Amino acid sequence: MQAWRVHRNGEPSEVMRLEETDRPTPGDGQVLIEVLAANVNFPDALLCRGQYQVQPPLPFTPGVEICGRTPDGRRVLATPALPDGGLAEYVVADEAALLSAPEALDDAEAAALHIGYQTGWFGLHRRAHLQAGETLLVHAAAGGVGSAAVQLGKAAGATVIGVVGGPEKAEAASELGCDLVVDRRSENIVAAVKEATGGRGADVVYDPVGGDAYAASVKCIAFEGRVIVVGFASGAIPAPALNHALVKNYSIAGLHWGLYNTQDPAAVRACHDELTRLSAQGVIKPLVSERAPLAGAAAAVQRVADGASTGRIVVLPAGAAR
Repeated sequence: MQAWRVHRNGEPSEVMRLEETDRPTPGDGQVLIEVLAANVNFPDALLCRGQYQVQPPLPFTPGVEICGRTPDGRRVLATPALPDGGLAEYVVADEAALLSAPEALDDAEAAALHIGYQTGWFGLHRRAHLQAGETLLVHAAAGGVGSAAVQLGKAAGATVIGVVGGPEKAEAASELGCDLVVDRRSENIVAAVKEATGGRGADVVYDPVGGDAYAASVKCIAFEGRVIVVGFASGAIPAPALNHALVKNYSIAGLHWGLYNTQDPAAVRACHDELTRLSAQGVIKPLVSERAPLAGAAAAVQRVADGASTGRIVVLPAGAAR
């Protein structure tokens, strides 16, 4: 089969190679899956760079979530077992962790539903306890992770303010349902949020960016607000001033969705049931901006690494526009 392999760490476009390799062999409790669609995530870039919290042995195949077909014909969502990731024609995954692909979504959309939307749901509901009528501030609102949080925030009845970089992404965020879009390149985030909330600030901040985004967030956080730290796409990890959190009375909560797989798998399945219900109702639908062939995977991962993508880029190993 064909699979992208990383033999040394570096930028995705430089270190990813498309190679012929053997199909992975399922172990106990695992199943071989034909990859129908593999969603590209920022962690794929971090894996290539050797900067992710999980560092598989070299060589490895990136790709942390797929929609695929099992030998008995089921269409499923899976997180492949590294080092044999999803940017390949076949993967293996734990049978017990497979989730049914929602019928309302095609293969590419289904592949993009899993990690990003689960992260959004757990962040907004389990960590932030977002309530209807509250104001939610989402950074990178037109990106893969941010766009999921926007849709889930609207589904929860929140007023959503989306922060983006550039007019194209501003248009995408508006189409996603943001009540207000702030272009960080031409507008002051803090001033815009305070004006939109009558000076109160955002009740919940969803931050997959870190760096300057976090710094702006805590300047416009509401009384008893909650900042959800999801990731550091900017490359800058902020050092929170806890005295500031004390005097302004806000909370800072981290979110590592992967831990729920081991600590509370029943909650992961319950979340998937809820996401499936919302997708069937048309309330949520992954924003898939590009469907790339397997040969274009390295370029796709690089675009995500560079922050040049809007929504999701999904790789289709079979080449069909599924």
